[in-house]
Order: sequence, then C-alpha cells, then structure tokens
Amino acid sequence: MATHHSVVVVGGGISGLAVAWWLWKAGVEVLLLERDPEIGGTMKTIVDDGWLIEAGANSALETTPLVRTLATDVGIVDQLVYGNELANNRYVLRDGKLHPLPLSPAAFVRSKLWSARGKLRLLKEPFVGESEKEESVAEFVVRRLGSEFLDYAINPFVAGVYAGNPEDLSVQAAFPRLYALEQNYGGLIKGQILGARDRRKRAEKAKDRARLFAFKDGMQTLPRAVAKALNPRVWTVADVQKIDRGDREGKGYVIEGSHQGSNFEIVADSVILAIPAYRAADHVEPLDPSLASTLRSIYYPPVAEVFLGFRESDIKRRLDGFGFLVPAKEHRQILGTIWSSSLFPNRAPSGHVALTSFLGGSRQPEVLQNSDQALVETVRRELHNLMQVDGSPVYARVTRWDKAIPQYRLGYLGVLDQLQAFEDRSPGWFFSGNYRGGISVSDCIISSDALARRVIAFVDRSQRES
Repeated sequence: MATHHSVVVVGGGISGLAVAWWLWKAGVEVLLLERDPEIGGTMKTIVDDGWLIEAGANSALETTPLVRTLATDVGIVDQLVYGNELANNRYVLRDGKLHPLPLSPAAFVRSKLWSARGKLRLLKEPFVGESEKEESVAEFVVRRLGSEFLDYAINPFVAGVYAGNPEDLSVQAAFPRLYALEQNYGGLIKGQILGARDRRKRAEKAKDRARLFAFKDGMQTLPRAVAKALNPRVWTVADVQKIDRGDREGKGYVIEGSHQGSNFEIVADSVILAIPAYRAADHVEPLDPSLASTLRSIYYPPVAEVFLGFRESDIKRRLDGFGFLVPAKEHRQILGTIWSSSLFPNRAPSGHVALTSFLGGSRQPEVLQNSDQALVETVRRELHNLMQVDGSPVYARVTRWDKAIPQYRLGYLGVLDQLQAFEDRSPGWFFSGNYRGGISVSDCIISSDALARRVIAFVDRSQRES
C-alpha cells in the first residue's frame, strides 16, 4: 500500500539535505531518499590513523549567514572552525615560482605576477563598455581587464573552483555576481566599491572577504548532523527507480523504488530531484526526452584528488597560506595544491603536514587514465619542483571523480530556461543541485533556502485548493 508525504526529496547531498531541513523547520512533512549507505553526496570525510582527508569539498566560504543558521539548527555550531589568518594568503605559479596574490593596492603594485603593462591595462577598466552578446569568462575578462589578468588570475581561479577552462564557461551562468557588477554598476572596479553597500543590506559577503570555514572533524559533519536532526525522515540505501505523475489531472507524483531490500511506493504532492544532472535525466526521460538529453549533455570533467602526508622536516618552505593554483600557461601536471594542515586543526598527526593536490579537470582530463601510483608520483614530483618538498610521502590516498563538477558552459542559460519551463509545466516538481544556482557549499545552501520557499508556497497553495 502506498504511503503519502507532502514532499519527497531524492538525493542526500548538501542541496537535498538543506532543502529538506528548511522544509521540515517550516512544518512541511518531508521524506528524503538517498541511494548510498552514507549521507552527504560528494561531501565525504575519511579519518585514517591521524590523517583527515576530505574526499570532496575541503572547505567553504561563509558568504551567507545561512551557513551558521543551519549549523546552529542541527547542533554543530560549536564544531565550526575557521581558517587561520594565513588562509587569506594564496599563491599563483608564474615562471616556476609561487607568487602571492596581492591583498592590497600597494601589494598589487609590487607584485611580480603581472608585468607593468598588465597592471596599467587595469586603468582602462572603468571606461570599457558593455558587451551585447553572451560571453565566455575569458572573453569577459580580456575585454575588461586584459589577457595577462586572464592568464595569471582568472585562469587558475577557474581551474581551482570549477576544474574548468574560462574559454568554455559562460560568465553570466558561472559567475553571475561578476557579470552583475558590469550590468548594475557599469564596471568591475566601480561595482566592487558600490556593491559592498548592497551586499551589507543582504547580509552577504563578497567571496574575497568571506571567512573560510570547515568543521573540526571534517566537512561531512554538516550533512551527517542534518540527517540526524531529520531522522527518521531520511532513508539511506533507498533507490528510486521510477517517478510518475500521480493522477490524470497531473497532480502529485508516485515514487517507486526499494529501501534496504524492500520495495516501496510513495505518493507525494511534490518531488525535488537533488541529484546530479546526468542522474536526474533518467527520471525526466519518460516525461520530457528533450530535457533529459540536455541534462545528459552537461559536462562533468573527471578530477583526481591526491592527498599526501609528509614529515614537517621534508617541507623546505613555510606553508603560510591556503595553497597555490597553477595557470594553464605554466604547463604543469597539477591544477593546484591546498596546504590542508596549515588551514585547520586535526588534519595531520603531530610533526607532519597534509597536502591535497588536484589533477585533471577540463584542462587535462586524460591524466585520469593513469594509475593511482602514477598520480601519486606525478604530484610528488611537482611538489618537489614547486615547493621544495623532499623525501617520499609517509601517507598517500587517491580519490577519483569520473564526473566531478558541472560546467556552466556557453549556452547554459538555455539549460536553466529548460529546467524552469519543465517546472512550470509540472506543478510540484523541482530541480536542485550544484548544476543550478552555483557549485559551492554556500551557494547550494542559499539555493536550497530559496527553493524551500518556493516549495512551501506550492504546498500551501495545494492545501488551500484541496
């Protein structure tokens, strides 16, 4: 016999968990279904013999007060930890040397990351007009700031955030706040100054000023705590096999699947798909083959994370920052490295350091054809050359994602329009996840809060009409 729930959330990553929590907090009856035994999606923490490895998001920026609100709600606010004061120091590789990103106008003038000509090019930015077409991130940056700024600031940044190429990504879709500075204020420099006032009104922080956070025992602390607070409204090992419309009038949905070996049938007024786009496509296919094809076309490049532990005595340079990023112009084999144990406590045993490096992405997807041993050796060699790391690692772990981060490529606004059109035709059906609204942890929490408000309005309207 079918059971009934107001809302069923499919997917137990941070997007699904957060929206389920906001709904439950508002008094909406909700059930979350996660097919894996472990909650959290890609937000996984591994603890092994004194090493803490983040097999997913290593940290996040607290760009919204909703992060602290959620942590407080589920009883883990005291476990929040912030990156030490050195976390603001970030390095970029140029000509084989690590250069700090300047944190002040005076430091920018002194920086060797850009030539005098590249720095002077920025003076033109306030006088650059707006584009009349959708631009890639690369086109936008070159037009406003020049090619050198693209090569040694934006290119490595995009690789670090998206594991992507700025030539591929849509600036409107991938970096809407950056694009909005031009649209709302006529330029980036003017927008940075005037936009600060508007962000204060929204209680938001610019990403270059937001505090870096994690949790004492790892990032998976957050999804685990949300799931515990929602218990028993979270089912793990719950595989959704079919989603059908509920009745001839198109109201409600029937979700069929299995939970820990037993079949279930659930009738819901609303369903939220909080799973990756390529998995959401399977459920959309019977209802809209065109949208299913679009969802499958969203590119998720492969990425490998290589976590290495060394003795402190093997590190010949001071780890005085977040880590470093590698521009494509440098032709190296890694995208960048996070100095994990320098940012947060409990990441490495006493007398040791933890370094987390990334390979592959849109820049070099073929790298993941190599064995784990080859990837470890590649990273060890690069760290020796770039950071003067001597000796062999005393600990190594490789994590692979065949499909890592969705790429908001040129034309992505059309993808978002298709999603919205499907929701408009399918009352009570909603899409959630990092392929919509931003890929960061904070973006997912912000998007989930906004989605919860839409779902609550739908549920209230449905109850009034019934």
